[in-house]
Amino acid sequence: MLGSPEPSPGVLYLVGTPIGNLADLSPRARLVLEQVDRIACEDTRHSGQLLARLGIRRPLLSFHQHNQATRLPELLEALQRGERLAVISDAGLPGISDPGEPLVAAARQAGLEVVCIPGPCAVTTALVSSGLPSGRFCFEGFLAAKPSQRRRQLQELAAEPRTLVLFEAPHRLIALLEDLLELLGDRPLRVARELTKRHEQQVGPTVAAALDHFRRVPPLGECTLVLGGAPPAAQPAWNAAELRVELEALLTDGLSKLEAARTLAARTGHSRRDLYALLHRDGPEPGPDGPEPGAPEGSPRT
Repeated sequence: MLGSPEPSPGVLYLVGTPIGNLADLSPRARLVLEQVDRIACEDTRHSGQLLARLGIRRPLLSFHQHNQATRLPELLEALQRGERLAVISDAGLPGISDPGEPLVAAARQAGLEVVCIPGPCAVTTALVSSGLPSGRFCFEGFLAAKPSQRRRQLQELAAEPRTLVLFEAPHRLIALLEDLLELLGDRPLRVARELTKRHEQQVGPTVAAALDHFRRVPPLGECTLVLGGAPPAAQPAWNAAELRVELEALLTDGLSKLEAARTLAARTGHSRRDLYALLHRDGPEPGPDGPEPGAPEGSPRT
């Protein structure tokens, strides 16, 4: 569809709408929304008010998690008839934590054209303005509302080294922060509110600081949390004399040198290669620094 006039017949357009500041609507997004045949949205009243403020008046069709089973075939049929259809979410890019995702999947499966009109997104806006590492990140959206399920999800994420991005409703924010502090520790954190608006706020810089703030100032509006990933695991302390004693005890028990090194590596977290090399060195060893010159052929590698 590159180079074709927009909007084109039979094309599903995913249109990014402002997450706060109305000036963020792109000229291309405005053009498509002004000319499509219909606009599917989560909440026709909310989207109707948004579009009215933008001066856009097009027929709206509700499309949300409670009616998607019946709406999906209807929307696919409309596209197959050549209707020009746009999908928007309550704010930001449709398809992220909203029914746009199954519609896109169904349209692709049916061989229909899907075009995304890029626009504001709370995930990337909060991430790049947080000051936390953004080269690699993990988006988890809304965690489970039930406390036991939410805590289980957080335990599964505890070792994730990438920056985490979460959504949360205001009435559950404090409970989530309490769980984060207990289960994941006092990591770097920014809680973003009112993104792109006049009173945009990012509360941090740690989980404990954010929890203290929101206990004093109740949160309003949905929040985007950007949480630092799990810190690198601490390297085990190297004590050559003690390690040699343990290795020799394993040898006395009948293990081979290779088996002793492997067993102690699993127990202590040290490199199997360094432990194997320790068995072939004479005198004190200051620390693991790889095999000595002339180490036996076939030394194991980690």
